[in-house]
Amino acid sequence: MSIRKRMPQEESRRAAVEAARTLLIEAGPQAVTLKAVAARIGRTHANLLHHFGSAAELQKALAVHLAATVCESIGEAARAARAGVGSPREIVDLAFDAFDREGGAALASWMMLSGNEDALDPIVEAIHGLVDELHPQEQGHEAKLTMHETTRALVLLALGDALIGERLAKSLGVRRDTVRERAVAMLVASYLEAGLASAEVEP
Repeated sequence: MSIRKRMPQEESRRAAVEAARTLLIEAGPQAVTLKAVAARIGRTHANLLHHFGSAAELQKALAVHLAATVCESIGEAARAARAGVGSPREIVDLAFDAFDREGGAALASWMMLSGNEDALDPIVEAIHGLVDELHPQEQGHEAKLTMHETTRALVLLALGDALIGERLAKSLGVRRDTVRERAVAMLVASYLEAGLASAEVEP
C-alpha cells in the first residue's frame, strides 16, 4: 500500500507542517528542511516534494500555519478585551510570543534572507486581523488609520524584541519586559484615540 493511500494528501501536509513547527521551535529555522521534516513524520523526501514542491513552499505553509494558530489565540484575547474581560496586556503578550516563543521572527527573518520577502505577510495579517477585530465598523477613517498604525508599531516592536530584545536589554541594563509594557501603553492610548470601548479595559 502506498504512503498516499495510508495518509491522504491534506493529512500528510498537516503532519508535515506540524513537524516543521516543532523543528522550528526546537532547533531554529535552519532545521526546517524537507529531509528533516520527512524523517520526523516517517515519510520520504520525494513524498514531501510532491506535497509542497520545494522547501520554500513548505516554509510558506509553516508561516501560514503559525499565523492561523496565533490568530486563533489572539482572537480570543481580542474578543475578551472587547467584552471587558480581557486586557491589552494579554493581546501584547500573544503578539510578542508569536514572534518569539512560537518562532515567527526566526522563520520570517530566515525566509526573507533566502529571498522570500513575503514570508512575514501571514503573521502580519494575523495581528492586523486582531487589531481590526478591535475596531468597530461604525468608526471612521481616522480611527481605522490609528489602529493600522498601531498594528505596524506592535509588529515592529514584537519582531525587534524577538530578534535582539534579550541581548539589547542586557547591554542597556534594563528589564526586557519593559518593551511589552510600553506596547501596552501604546495600545491603550490607541484605543482612547480611536474611541474604542476597549480603552476602558485595564492594562
